[in-house]
Amino acid sequence: MEKDSRPNILWYCTDQQRYDTIHALGNQYIRTPTLDSLVEGGVAFTNAYTQSPICTPSRATFLTGRYPATHHVQRNGNEYFPPHEILVTHLLDEAGYDCGMIGKLHLSRSSILEQRPPKDGYRFFKWSHHPNPDYPEGHDYADWLAREKGVDPVELYGSLSGSVGPGVPTELHQTTWCSEMAIEFITEKREGPWLLSINPFDPHPPFDPPKEYLDRYRPEELPFPLFRETDIENQRILRDIDQQTKDALNPYNAKGAADTTKGVPRGDMGSVPPTDYDPRLVKACYYAMIELIDDQLKRIIDVLKETGQYENTVMIFTSDHGELLGDHGLIYKGCRFFEGLTHVPLIVAWPAKAVKGIRSSALVELVDIAPTLLDAAGHGIPYYMQGKSLLPLLTGKRDPAFHKPHVICEYHDAIAGDRCQAQSHGVMYYDGRYKICVYQGTGLGELYDLTKDPGEFDNLWDVPEWSSLKAELVGKAFDAYLAASSAGIQRTHRY
Repeated sequence: MEKDSRPNILWYCTDQQRYDTIHALGNQYIRTPTLDSLVEGGVAFTNAYTQSPICTPSRATFLTGRYPATHHVQRNGNEYFPPHEILVTHLLDEAGYDCGMIGKLHLSRSSILEQRPPKDGYRFFKWSHHPNPDYPEGHDYADWLAREKGVDPVELYGSLSGSVGPGVPTELHQTTWCSEMAIEFITEKREGPWLLSINPFDPHPPFDPPKEYLDRYRPEELPFPLFRETDIENQRILRDIDQQTKDALNPYNAKGAADTTKGVPRGDMGSVPPTDYDPRLVKACYYAMIELIDDQLKRIIDVLKETGQYENTVMIFTSDHGELLGDHGLIYKGCRFFEGLTHVPLIVAWPAKAVKGIRSSALVELVDIAPTLLDAAGHGIPYYMQGKSLLPLLTGKRDPAFHKPHVICEYHDAIAGDRCQAQSHGVMYYDGRYKICVYQGTGLGELYDLTKDPGEFDNLWDVPEWSSLKAELVGKAFDAYLAASSAGIQRTHRY
């Protein structure tokens, strides 16, 4: 019998990581040697965008290869995942791949043990959502702490206070647990190829890296977030549109002296931002969390090399969406479409076949991941998938400077809670220069020329001289949004 030559797939997806957090791609303040090596050994897509600035709709998109307007998984906290939606892992499982999932799945509500889709394709399933004291039964990370480490997870996380500062030690961290489970999976004996999806909770808030990692950063040496005084009024105008931060804060005036989240239950800190914080300490914590991820990813890649699996493994590193991190006076996420929230890292390396050291400036979307995986595995791409395979760019068969003429991002009543009751709807359209954001039913919008204004400070929406271009871009955004909605079942007859 001929040996199965299809590639293994290592798919590492962080939570809430911005695009500008990789040293090799221009961030001089962060240390990411493992990600830097992937950049040099593969293709770094420097203009990759999420289809939703919120976890669940984004994850549903990259797992199905379908836009939120089509799969309708628009909200965090939805009761269940639609049984008719098909995950790419199910297709690969049917094709003979051994599929595993570690960490977050987050396709439906996670305050209890998340209900798995009936056909998710995962044989190996180690579920862990947010690492906090309110663990539901069946939380594999909590079980590991108790069983392998002899630590009570409720006591471990219950002893922490506040949303910014040192967290649990490295050896007990959820990101470390993800690596332990990954090494267990990839060293199993098997005949065919495998896919492993690794989904740590970091660098999602609360911002609480291990102390040893936080100590590597000096907050006073880090730059302040993107901010101008005009941001206060600009965000006041948009205040009634869903956003976890309701009022913009001048980061130059913030001192973080009063930790406003100390009384917030640990399980809610990821969605209730502090109203006062030291923005450079937040950034130091955030970078430290990413450096831990980088170190733990190295452990996994080292095992791939030691076991002879490295060359024929497609390695993908990305995130579901970004984090505002103080830009424009905002923190966390919501119905905003700034670069820090919608622009995400995406690096793909395949030592055996992909080109190396390429920085692709093409506009790409997370919806493109699922068809790319099928294409790399030699599997046909179903008619209902809306993403476009990146494989031709990865293998040097297509110009790395172009993939799509535009990208879109959607928000539809995505987050709940006392701070987000507006049931907001918004759509972003970006063509590589102009970005337009339309907020349904409000008459409000944003228009930026990112070539001249990469910080997105000068909103041209109400500038008379830009009214003609605004009308043109609103039309293009409408066309793109309509195109993201599938017509449904495949037509097989003309009548």
